[in-house]
Amino acid sequence: MSEAQRSGWTASRMILVLALVIALAAIGVAVWKRSTGAAPELASANPAAAPQEDVQALISRLEARLKENPGDAEGWRMLGWSFFETGRFAEAATAYRRATALAPDNADYWSSLGEALVLAGDGDVPPDAANAFAKALANDPKDPRARYFTAVQRDMKGDSKGAIADWLALLADTPAGAPWEADLRRTIEQVGAREKIDVASRLAAVRPAPAMPGAASVATAAIPGPSREQMAAAAQLPPGQQEAMIQGMVDSLAARLKANPRNADGWIMLMRSRVQLGQTQQARDALKTGLAAFSDDPAQAARLNDAARELAIPLS
Repeated sequence: MSEAQRSGWTASRMILVLALVIALAAIGVAVWKRSTGAAPELASANPAAAPQEDVQALISRLEARLKENPGDAEGWRMLGWSFFETGRFAEAATAYRRATALAPDNADYWSSLGEALVLAGDGDVPPDAANAFAKALANDPKDPRARYFTAVQRDMKGDSKGAIADWLALLADTPAGAPWEADLRRTIEQVGAREKIDVASRLAAVRPAPAMPGAASVATAAIPGPSREQMAAAAQLPPGQQEAMIQGMVDSLAARLKANPRNADGWIMLMRSRVQLGQTQQARDALKTGLAAFSDDPAQAARLNDAARELAIPLS
């Protein structure tokens, strides 16, 4: 990679990594749901806004429970997920480390640790993150998140052709209609354009993997993150507090979309979350704001309208 290319990468690498935060969170939850036999769901985005007070109270409760039962690997994973969802990436990494120490054969724990370490830093893939991804792949060579970031690291080292090949292989294994599919394609296109590598024919040749059995559409998938039952099992939280945590996550997603509205999957996720929380007017508001953000993009606007119809949100 030339010095000019390296400078361009330094300026754009964080954008490239953060462009798939939503998608990678989705991958992680999909892997976790598949491992527990549940349907894959779309996870919420990394929120730009400060954590809700109620969310912090629930994190504190989970921390207290782990002091009493420090050998609960899934509890540490849940704590790591909670920190990650509130933008506290270094703390998320600390919690995920505890989970990997207790369950070193769990690929999802390792790739979650690696992702948190990347986002806790400056957008690079530091050695400890690369090591976490390598351990994830040693346990599960198909782990999507580890495969994605391993390709990011290849690109950073100047092997853009190899990175694109790795991303194309990941795309071929991506279930049809997965919420991260479009973002992954855009990443391949962006790196191809940056390095003047023709990827159009190779992208056209990729046929998505079959949808995972029982998978819901992006619009009708359940509320982001672990289910209420799994939250209760992990932290022994009363139902009302579980609802408060979910509401905090949804509000954080809304804040992130306000700052970065060019995210169709994010608007669909917010609409569907609002509907499931019984917030019909707020779901309509999300639709209107999302449509305004894509007033110059008929294809994305059509996606939002299709999702709204599926969710029974009035279009006018």
